Amino acid sequence: MGVSLKKGEGISLRKEENDLSTLTIGLGWDVAKPKGFLSGMFKKQEDYDLDAIAFLLGTNGKVANLGSVVNGKQSLTNGDVVFFNSMEHPSGTVWLTGDNRTGAGDGDDEQIIVKLNELPDQYQSIIFVVQIYQGIENKQHFGNIENAFIRAVDGKGTELCRYNMSGGQSFSRFHSITFAEVKREGGAWKFNAIGTPHETDRFLDLLEKYVN
Repeated sequence: MGVSLKKGEGISLRKEENDLSTLTIGLGWDVAKPKGFLSGMFKKQEDYDLDAIAFLLGTNGKVANLGSVVNGKQSLTNGDVVFFNSMEHPSGTVWLTGDNRTGAGDGDDEQIIVKLNELPDQYQSIIFVVQIYQGIENKQHFGNIENAFIRAVDGKGTELCRYNMSGGQSFSRFHSITFAEVKREGGAWKFNAIGTPHETDRFLDLLEKYVN
């Protein structure tokens, strides 16, 4: 297991020591089981649809390409946001492997793959966000999410670092999280644990901060 990070901490990802040809950003979570004997018997555990999203930022800390224009509006597809409706970046260096709608099972529930060595120089950092799809409508929140984590694994399968984040009922009003980032630092990369929760369940609201 790699270095365990706390909120606000970071670790350098050194290409001399690690295979950064591909960096897998793995995210995992479990939905809390209903409490109490009768709840366990009669109440079915809900499925939570958590989505992983990546914002690719330029030197100014902003998303430059908001994707194709459809019917006069930016669609975000084929742009600098990798998400469930646009799963691969046009550069071919960042992609989302799939959408896990339950969080069931051990290991990563969703993964974003990044070819750090090939990422064009115009991109200085990548922000990783997780939202609960229709969380407000379904009255689902991160207070009922357990064992949430984000980790970085290099091209040889070595876990470099991990950030565990489960806020318990103190997170009962939050439906999305800015989880972490990878950022250029001189000639290397750094992984930073951010861990900022948000009340919105729409990553578009979080994206506004990173748009010119």
